[in-house]
Amino acid sequence: MTQPPSNQPPGFGAPNPDPAQNPPQNAPQGPPPMPPQAPPMPPQAPPQAPQAAPQTPPPAAPGPYDQAPQPGYGYPQQQPGPYGQPTQPGYGYPQQPGPYGQQPNPYGGYPTQPPAPAPGGNNPFKGKPGVIIGAAVAAALVIGAGTWFALSGDDKDTPIAKPTATSGAPKPTESVDQGDGSGDGDGRNAEDDLNAGRQSGEAKIDWLLKNNVDLPRNGADVFGPWVSGDVVAKAMYKGISGFGLSDGAPKWTLDLPFEVCAAAPEPAADGTTVIAINDKAGDRADCKVLQQVNLKTGKAGWKKTLDKGTGFSSFSDVTLAISGTTVTAAGMNHSWGFSIADGKQLFGKPAEGSCQPYAFAGGAKLIAAAACRTGDVNKPQEQISEVDPATGKPKWTFKLQPTWEVDKIYSVDPLVVSAQQRDEKKWTVFAVTADGKLRSQIEGGKDKYAPDCGGGAFVVFGRNLQGCNGVTADANTFYMATDSEYRQANAVVAFDLNTGKQKWRAAAPAERTITPLRMEGSEVVVYMKALYDKGGAVATIAPTGGSPKILQQHPLSTAEIEDDYYSPAYLYSGGHFVVAAGRVSAQNDAEEKETKTMMSFSK
Repeated sequence: MTQPPSNQPPGFGAPNPDPAQNPPQNAPQGPPPMPPQAPPMPPQAPPQAPQAAPQTPPPAAPGPYDQAPQPGYGYPQQQPGPYGQPTQPGYGYPQQPGPYGQQPNPYGGYPTQPPAPAPGGNNPFKGKPGVIIGAAVAAALVIGAGTWFALSGDDKDTPIAKPTATSGAPKPTESVDQGDGSGDGDGRNAEDDLNAGRQSGEAKIDWLLKNNVDLPRNGADVFGPWVSGDVVAKAMYKGISGFGLSDGAPKWTLDLPFEVCAAAPEPAADGTTVIAINDKAGDRADCKVLQQVNLKTGKAGWKKTLDKGTGFSSFSDVTLAISGTTVTAAGMNHSWGFSIADGKQLFGKPAEGSCQPYAFAGGAKLIAAAACRTGDVNKPQEQISEVDPATGKPKWTFKLQPTWEVDKIYSVDPLVVSAQQRDEKKWTVFAVTADGKLRSQIEGGKDKYAPDCGGGAFVVFGRNLQGCNGVTADANTFYMATDSEYRQANAVVAFDLNTGKQKWRAAAPAERTITPLRMEGSEVVVYMKALYDKGGAVATIAPTGGSPKILQQHPLSTAEIEDDYYSPAYLYSGGHFVVAAGRVSAQNDAEEKETKTMMSFSK
């Protein structure tokens, strides 16, 4: 299947790989069972404050859609209906019209008319203009955004630090400045205290790290950060390191024989995680070696090499996810489930002839996205399932309409899904009930949205389903940030998950951009992004909306540093706000070793 040109914008809800090449899209086109409609082309991305020019990342590779999907993931093959049609009793979408009817497209651009029936066939939307799922995923979205990048940020090369030491005495991979001028973490003179310019009421800089590792010519990806107890950790190049959350002091560093190529978005509850590393050095390396790591101690646990067989699908990189005590690995035509504790294999891919999972989303529930064989490579069929982490068996299955593909999982519980129709540049966001039925399709209105799903690792022929900034959800509400021009205020919009309709919108202060990070109780925690002349801030939005309430205002004196991270990832835990680069690269070795990789603020 031909990829959309790289200058096409990602759709609403799609990750935004490179704002310059993939400007954000208009709102989604109604729920999945509804016929999707393409939104108008969005404006060009806003200018950004000056920063070191990153290396250009490798070109995007074709996605897993070029393969014929497999038939029915453990279920008898049936005629796929519009989104609302279940594949088995009790599964899929309800047979009911969508909320849009024959209204103008609420997202702007194209009217929400059902697609014309295929020649010689029945129109599955006849009399059901509101069917969402497969088709309703309507709004343009570029394959690169949702397919190859995880974490937050765009798809540029950002600096990554590489671990240098094995277990034992910590060997810092990066210089640490604890904000008092006693370190060289930001490349300043020792007498230059990062907190010297801090005003009354502003948060303090706990620490700042800069890279001091010689990286490959094109730089390296950063995975994380993750917090476990009092340790904040991230994986970089050929290692993974842990630092004190409060002071940034090196806790441990674990050397790895080859480069890190994948990592689970979040660790298990006990602080254990699993990363993937290449099996050898060089361009012919294969991302297929799993390594368990304890993030609290830095100790390496079990290690396992995946058998990806031979043939075209063996070139597929893997993506990882953790749910409960299970870690999954998946790629094109491959999927596995292992016990995090001992690496024992719990399940593998379904039998040949069934739908094949190509990616998982983890957390409170384990969600599988699978491709099914249709006999027509131009009409891919996909489905999502909640699976038992212990056995890999589906609890329910929800089919999208043909040609619609899962793009991202914004939330696993409640389940909120972004999907797209690549060839027609359509995209949508929809919610699914706990028993696998259509709950609602998000009605985006006339706003433009740009969830931040780029950065992380470049994945070939695979899809990272998780890792987006700018979206979060609680039991009955989905929150998403709108896109805006540079130095123009955006807003966070709350959507009712039972109806898909907007409940309220909370506007950012003038010239500022706010992005949801997570829920804290019933409040939405947001990050107000720094500008070169304005410090960032952590704020909350009440369950009823209203203006953001500042919890932690970051200093103006360090705003340029805070605003200078490439493809940044954000983390807020225990009153500490951490911003980390998503990739480390520079024009030369001297600049590379002065690249700031992570910093922390607290009250």
